[in-house]
This record gives sequence, C-alpha cells and structure tokens, in this order.
Amino acid sequence: VQLQASGGGLVQPGESLRLSCAASGSIFSIKAMGWYRQAPGKQRDLVAVITIRGTINYADSVKGRFTISRDNAKNTVSLQMNTLKPEDTAVYYCNGGGLLRFYSGTYYYTEGDYWGQGTQVTVSS
Repeated sequence: VQLQASGGGLVQPGESLRLSCAASGSIFSIKAMGWYRQAPGKQRDLVAVITIRGTINYADSVKGRFTISRDNAKNTVSLQMNTLKPEDTAVYYCNGGGLLRFYSGTYYYTEGDYWGQGTQVTVSS
C-alpha cells in the first residue's frame, strides 16, 4: 500500500486548506485512515480518523474546524481545515490500515503500518 499526501501550504490565520491522501496498492486492507500532525519539537498527534464505514473521530483541538472525509471509489481521504490557527502549524501525515475502537465512551485509534509522506502546513500572518 502506498499513500500519497498533498495539499499543504502557507496560509494566514482564519484561512482554510484541504489536504488529500491517495491510496494505491492492496487497499482492501485499509479499514481506517487517519491524519496525524507533528509540530517542531513535539510528538506526532492524531488529528482525525475515518473508517471505511464512515465512523469519524477528531482530536478536541480541531473539532468544529476540521472535517475528514473519504471517497472509497477514488481511494482518497481528505482533511478540510477551516479557521486555521498558528498552533495548527505542523507537518501532516496520513496513516492507513489502523484500527478504530470504541470503549467506555471513548474512541481509540491504533495507527496502521502505512504512512504517506508529510505535507507542511504553516499558519502565519
């Protein structure tokens, strides 16, 4: 499985960006796909995840601003990012093949083995 991410860039606070991740190869194994981000000097954190059945989960920091979606026919997952803030600045990575579980009222995503290359998102005035 190969994942190709695209769509990063430099925007001002309050603006929007849309990231895309295209999957190719043995995609039948991809039940869930997610977006992570890593800011300089920080750990990589999960931003959003979507399963093949459409179950979605977001990090609290992006709820109401980011929207994840997938097109199963085109094997792509997108992340629409609105009202961007400087703290959203990071390298964004798509991940595939993980597992999203729901336990005691909380979603848990175990990352999969497939990663796209990072795409830089910079939010600055």
